[in-house]
Amino acid sequence: MERDILITGGAGFIGSNYARHRVLKGDKVTILDNLSRNGAKENLDWIASETDGKPFEFIKGDIRDPGILTDAVKDKEVILHLAAQVAVTSSVVDPKYDFEVNAIGTFNVLEAVRLAGNKPLVLYASTNKVYGGIEDVPVVEEENRYAYEFQPNGIAESQPLDFHSPYGCSKGCGDQYVRDYSRIYGFPSVIFRQSCIYGTRQFGIEDQGWVAWFIIAAVLGKHISIYGDGKQVRDVLFIDDLLKAYDLAIDKIHKPGGDIFNIGGGKEKSISIWREFAPILEEIHGKEIPVEYKEWRPGDQKIYISDTSKVRAQLGWSPQVSVKEGIARLYKWIVKNKKLFA
Repeated sequence: MERDILITGGAGFIGSNYARHRVLKGDKVTILDNLSRNGAKENLDWIASETDGKPFEFIKGDIRDPGILTDAVKDKEVILHLAAQVAVTSSVVDPKYDFEVNAIGTFNVLEAVRLAGNKPLVLYASTNKVYGGIEDVPVVEEENRYAYEFQPNGIAESQPLDFHSPYGCSKGCGDQYVRDYSRIYGFPSVIFRQSCIYGTRQFGIEDQGWVAWFIIAAVLGKHISIYGDGKQVRDVLFIDDLLKAYDLAIDKIHKPGGDIFNIGGGKEKSISIWREFAPILEEIHGKEIPVEYKEWRPGDQKIYISDTSKVRAQLGWSPQVSVKEGIARLYKWIVKNKKLFA
């Protein structure tokens, strides 16, 4: 069934992949993006080149502008809200900008939805950072990674919220506003508390998108710093699997108030950021990759793994792309597109 979809941040890494996917499905897609992120213009051109001449609408605009949102949201069936300031370190340097984009920007989206009156589905890309440092969950140290002592499946949606960093606060604000606006004003919503998403069209930097950044740095011979001991564990999710989760949520969730899901690779697709990641990357790269170890960064979690039991049960979703396959696919794309990173 054809959908009328607005994607905020639709020229970003996740947004461009999903926009292409839905245009090719025959949906009416509108992309709203201010093109401020590195690679956004290239991603927009890529969507146009990949969609066989099928039309989509592009609005150059900022979610901090309520007027643009009022017009963009009108008559849409689905709002996929991806536009955000996405780096913890940037939020510490400029917390005001972070708040304006993530908290006020999300509020502007919700107000536009409320005023539109047609009750579209709002799908909000939240983050596992809303759980903070999770200091109450015991962690043990193993040879090449950290592990939860008593929660082998990871962190569930029942974990108490505990916003750390300006980024955690601003995204958590948006997370809770989506939840409450959906209940109060009666439109359906889905909140995905996303873990480490990686894949093609990702222009990773040291402060955000670590999987892509390590591969980019290896391919271009750039310096890599490992903060801490490299045993920190994250569950990683390849972009194709995330797109399938979005499709299922859009197709299956229609109730006012919606639902909240932790979305990530889960325990099966967890990996320590260098001790286990490096051997895979070095095998693909064909040589050893030098790194410099530095002091731990404040607030860096030793481990975060999403418990994906709820989304598996309710949406029938599970990630299919293995960690090794995903890294290989991203490596191949970066090598092929080295000029984009020069």
